[in-house]
Amino acid sequence: MYPLYKRPWFSVYLDANGSITMSGVLAPLIKPFTPDLLDIFKNSIPIGSNGEQLIFSTWMPPIPGKAFDRLVKSQFDARFGKNIPDQVTISITEECPNRCIHCALPDSGDRASLSPEEVKDVIDQVIDMGTTLIIFDGGEPMMYPDLVEVVEHVDPDKAISTVFTSGTGLTPEKAVSLKDAGLFAVNVSLDSPYPDEHDRMRGRTGVFDDASSAIKNSLAAGLLVDIYVVLSPMNIHNLKEFYSLASNLGVHELSFYEIVPTGRWIDHENDVLSKKDREILDSFVEWAIADRRLRIFSIPHVMRSTGCFAGRRWLHITPEGDVLPCACIPIPYGNIREESIRTIWKRIRKDPVYNAESCLMRDPDFRKRI
Repeated sequence: MYPLYKRPWFSVYLDANGSITMSGVLAPLIKPFTPDLLDIFKNSIPIGSNGEQLIFSTWMPPIPGKAFDRLVKSQFDARFGKNIPDQVTISITEECPNRCIHCALPDSGDRASLSPEEVKDVIDQVIDMGTTLIIFDGGEPMMYPDLVEVVEHVDPDKAISTVFTSGTGLTPEKAVSLKDAGLFAVNVSLDSPYPDEHDRMRGRTGVFDDASSAIKNSLAAGLLVDIYVVLSPMNIHNLKEFYSLASNLGVHELSFYEIVPTGRWIDHENDVLSKKDREILDSFVEWAIADRRLRIFSIPHVMRSTGCFAGRRWLHITPEGDVLPCACIPIPYGNIREESIRTIWKRIRKDPVYNAESCLMRDPDFRKRI
């Protein structure tokens, strides 16, 4: 049994099959306040272990551990109205060799980047606020010359660090350097299990091969690897093909997100998942859970019970230093070069819209507002 949370009055234990046991005099009172966290382990098995800790997801710190203790605390605090950004995405650069048709970044001639000093300051600020997952994003973060340096700045006792990449530039040497710097996991994004279609979505020939090489290089370096798929009407019928590809490549996790009308996709409000598409996803997730060859993390399913994470559990920093409620909502609430992230976060939390039950950017009224 592994302790998820242990206090004299309340403890939560987890076994290797994902079964949860609660004990302590406060267990009957606290249990109703913990479903979000416990749902992560439902029908789940670990994706890794180092002998002393279990790893259940590329999205969550190892258990037990100091970083996971911080995550548990933030979840309990949120239930009593004290929200912190437990997941922060830092878009370190807009440099990118691809031109993805659904990119969330606005089309502009500028290719801004944050300096290493600015990135480190953001890391220090959000970790001080309680953040437990720091994601380095782009553009293409492999094009950021100081990526290893900023990854190394994340204290693994307080937060895990991951990187979102198309795979371009993730050489065997870079993978080893990132592993040595303390990177927890690599999220390689795929739009199709078929090379030609993926390359079409990415606007460049050879991106699928880059992604495949990045996955193999990361696994060889001992990194956890997640394939991240943005679901749309164009690929919703390829779920089992994604699953087979991920299984054959030997990745640890397959994650799904639902396409959002933002960035280059802002005018495609009708090109999103339909009710029937979501039923296809539901059926697939049930099948994959029963199959058990690969862990599935379906963010749309999580958000059905938790609501929209934007400005409530998520925070995004742009390459210009603007602070957004999430990467998909293009509303800056401040800039890191002008004031503290804590001050900006308080401003976001004062807006009651950031307690939404579903994704805000899929709400036509909200998009009209912005």
